[in-house]
Amino acid sequence: FRTAEGEFTLLAARALEACHRAGVEVVIKSGRRRAQVMEDARLLGQTSYIFEVGSGMVIDGELTFLTGDLQPRDGRTIHSQIEDTGAPALLLERYAGRLEPHSPWHVDREVSHLFRGLIDAGEANELLAAEGHTGLRLVDNGEIGPATHTFHLIPAAASKAGAVRAHMRARGYSREQCIGVGDSREDLEVAEIVGRFFLVANAVVGDAPLPPGAERTEAAMSEGFYEAVVRALAESR
Repeated sequence: FRTAEGEFTLLAARALEACHRAGVEVVIKSGRRRAQVMEDARLLGQTSYIFEVGSGMVIDGELTFLTGDLQPRDGRTIHSQIEDTGAPALLLERYAGRLEPHSPWHVDREVSHLFRGLIDAGEANELLAAEGHTGLRLVDNGEIGPATHTFHLIPAAASKAGAVRAHMRARGYSREQCIGVGDSREDLEVAEIVGRFFLVANAVVGDAPLPPGAERTEAAMSEGFYEAVVRALAESR
């Protein structure tokens, strides 16, 4: 409900209302914790949501972790199992001064280790692979401030695109029935799954090319979401 300039706007609510009237299901996909995304989905009246960068998905109350062989076991979370590998400590040591825990949102997570800073995720993933952590990857989940991005260390099997695909399969949606809206490099992968994808104007993806079916909105943030919804609904008719 804020614009890129910090002003209040109701365009996001109007976009959600337009989806509701058109019978379109809205699914939040986020890097945030399950508890946070669940509350947002509840407030919007939605029964499906994707959390921790596609590591988990809830549909009509049923929880699924989309993390491959890494699953909660013996009373231990996936987050704690990743901690045991030493990979989070490796990244913080190697990128000291450039990467730090994204406090206070890094606590009480079930899967991902959450950082903030400014590093090259590709370089970090090469480091992880060289040190034997091939089952993990670092994801750049977008800009949160000047020269500051959020990063998630997650199982290599997890992704937003994978979670979107799993939701579509569970609901029986075809590619042509779905659109995606995102604001990060990780979101771009969703363009390969859905029929149409919008990257909002404020998204910073470096030199990553837009894949087929992806387009930028003229507006940023919530106004960009509204633009994507209105264009997609109008042009689908």
